[in-house]
Amino acid sequence: MIKLNKSGIIPILFMLILMDMSAQIGDLKLVDWQPVSQLVTKKTNITKAKFPVIDIHNHLGDLENTEHYLAEMDKAGVWKCVSLDALSKDDFYKEHIKVSTEVGNDRFLPFFRPDFSKIDEPNFGVKEAKKLEEAYKMGARGIKISKALGLGHKDASGKFVTVDDPRIDPIWAKCGELGIPVVIHVSDPKAFFTPIDKYNERYDELGENPEWSFYGEEFPSKMEILEARNRVIEKHPNTIFVGAHFGNLPEDLSVVGGWLDTYPNFYVDIDARISELGRQPYTARKFFIKYQDRILFGTDTPCDAEAYRLYFRFLETDDEYIDPTPAHKLQGRWMIYGLYLPDEVLEKIYNKNALKVLGMSE
Repeated sequence: MIKLNKSGIIPILFMLILMDMSAQIGDLKLVDWQPVSQLVTKKTNITKAKFPVIDIHNHLGDLENTEHYLAEMDKAGVWKCVSLDALSKDDFYKEHIKVSTEVGNDRFLPFFRPDFSKIDEPNFGVKEAKKLEEAYKMGARGIKISKALGLGHKDASGKFVTVDDPRIDPIWAKCGELGIPVVIHVSDPKAFFTPIDKYNERYDELGENPEWSFYGEEFPSKMEILEARNRVIEKHPNTIFVGAHFGNLPEDLSVVGGWLDTYPNFYVDIDARISELGRQPYTARKFFIKYQDRILFGTDTPCDAEAYRLYFRFLETDDEYIDPTPAHKLQGRWMIYGLYLPDEVLEKIYNKNALKVLGMSE
């Protein structure tokens, strides 16, 4: 039996317990922290979207899974899906278009992707534009530009190929001539251009994928890349450009709105960025209503019914504190809130705007 006397037994035991608890808490690494929210909120289950859906941004290059993709689309009520993997490299676009057509008929819309590794070849842009036209005749309905343009591809000089490199101009012009859009993903989240330290809001994501960091003097700044893209948009007013990942600046909607006001041939898609949009629901809802004719639906997640349903929940309901991770992957330690958009806005985002951009509307 412990005696309460001047020996200080109880204070010593208390201190030992506190030290043990402190050691346990200190041993927990951030990467292992998976808190369970105690918040009780409404959860609306949406099996299919209110209107037929066109997913303008996806990657379906694993052709052996094409039938599976179609089945997942049917489960969620997705009408058509764009695949951005019809690569010019090794003429992969031919096989991609062939398989997509055989399995889905008109359900899949392959987009041609130029091969910038050939940028130093004479007449590069003209040659790739000719290839694009051939792909279009086979069934390609647009082109895709990845972030490797500006951040990855280098020419013979050893410098990064910029988005506004004049050698690419024939490709942009050909898209305008054919009436097909350019889905353009250049740069990346703002956090990817800042140090991977305690202040980085995507520390977890970058900790797992440090190669995604573009911080340092060897890389151009995020805004340099986006400004080069905007010069291309301005230079080619007859070509439609769709800024992937909500124009690649969903952290600052006022700037994106300014771009939409300035460039009538510029649109944005929401793929893989509901995590950004949903943490600013008041501003995002106003933005979606104001620019309802310029926003397209996309996921960047190979067709998965449950991932689609999370997007639908974000767009259609007023649910709160939604975990966006299952829709794509962990992007930040925060939850999102539904936008409960009006039906007329939803229909435009789900399909009408895409039909217009794709030249398929009446």
